[in-house]
Amino acid sequence: MEQQVEVTVADERVEKSRRIERVLGGQFVMDGAGVKINRVLTQPLQRRLDPFLMLDAFGSDKAGDYIAGFPEHPHRGFETVTYMLAGRMRHRDSAGNEGLVSDGGVQWMTAGRGVAHSEMPEQNEGLMEGFQLWLNLPAKDKMCEPWYRDIPTEEVPRFTLPSGAEVQVIAGSSHGVDGAVQREATQPLYLDIHLPAGVAFEQPLAAGHNAFFYVYRGEVVVDGKAVPQARMAILDNAQGADGVKIKADTDSRLILIAGRPLNEPIAQYGPFVMNTNAEVFQAVEDFRAGRFA
Repeated sequence: MEQQVEVTVADERVEKSRRIERVLGGQFVMDGAGVKINRVLTQPLQRRLDPFLMLDAFGSDKAGDYIAGFPEHPHRGFETVTYMLAGRMRHRDSAGNEGLVSDGGVQWMTAGRGVAHSEMPEQNEGLMEGFQLWLNLPAKDKMCEPWYRDIPTEEVPRFTLPSGAEVQVIAGSSHGVDGAVQREATQPLYLDIHLPAGVAFEQPLAAGHNAFFYVYRGEVVVDGKAVPQARMAILDNAQGADGVKIKADTDSRLILIAGRPLNEPIAQYGPFVMNTNAEVFQAVEDFRAGRFA
């Protein structure tokens, strides 16, 4: 039996909930070696959802949809957070680092000054499902040393409220429970929330932090507006709102993400995210010259 992280849960209330600004369906694209994904947070939303750059949702029980994986590719200037709901993904990089993320596990990677890595599924059949989030780095940290942490499911803090709401805290803090990862500059909150039918969940959100959620099972309601499965809802930044109240119409699961905006220029060319075009050109040259770790 897995040994879960023991936590002490605090009661947290929201006086005034943020409302839903808009609901989006994402964009289906092919990435890596032909893997089918739903790009939920697309490039045009980067400014609105600063410090988050991208969110991909992937899932299939057909091996042909994902088995080719994501062969070696570079990153510079941001962090990736890979959360596996089901399946296994092996990570290898050009510096010799290697890790395996499996059911319920997380890999948090800080690309910093540059890594070239691969992400490859390890089974030929069965369900592969999860998310990859791109989190920007502040200008002062974009050329930091690369860093990895593989977090198995038993090391992801989780709690259950008296209402029956179950929450896994990947980053940030919820109801007094600190997540597996903390970041000072962007203060990301990343929760996986399971709500039985009719159950509500309240999460405080800092004023000025951008926030959104993605429903991957069921349907939930915020302030009377329904958000169905496979849809992302952007929460407004209304003055006076101190968090969000989410209620499930049916048995539902969603990820809730929020963070402090960097308010810095974003210059992106594929897997390189810097502050100026000159820095992006330098990243391309450094990668071609083999100067990535």
